[in-house]
Amino acid sequence: MLKKFLPSEYVKSIYHIKAEDLKAKGIKGIITDLDNTLVEWDRPNATPMLINWLEELKRNNIKVTIVSNNNEQRVRIFSDPLRIPFIYKARKPLGFAFRKAVQMMETTKDETVIIGDQLLTDVLGGNRAGFYTILVIPVASSDGFFTRFNRMIERRIMANFKRKGLIDWEEDQ
Repeated sequence: MLKKFLPSEYVKSIYHIKAEDLKAKGIKGIITDLDNTLVEWDRPNATPMLINWLEELKRNNIKVTIVSNNNEQRVRIFSDPLRIPFIYKARKPLGFAFRKAVQMMETTKDETVIIGDQLLTDVLGGNRAGFYTILVIPVASSDGFFTRFNRMIERRIMANFKRKGLIDWEEDQ
């Protein structure tokens, strides 16, 4: 059961995910979480560094769709200036939004990766739906109200993975 929470890959941040590497693996689309994956949960807009990363993906013909459990206003304010399609109130870890994002990007499951900062939503949902999942360290040490509860559970799962030698979280990043 715990294997469903184990990401395919884990990195310190999205900036450790290189467009050239994704392209070499046949990746044509990224489904990414927003809050604490791309920017802090309380930051309304993209940083210059994030904009550069997104432009590099675009230059490599890799499409991006934001899939967030947050509300429309939060996701739209962030996504519209970047012209990135999005799905809000995604109800992750349920798979519907992931399948819809693949359809929107006109990619296949094998050509798409899911990137997120939460085991209980992004990784579990992506793994259950059969995607390659990449877990990133949250960009902020604080979280919104509902995410705090998830983090307590995630700490236990991560400790279990560490004990079993399945993951080396921040130590080797």
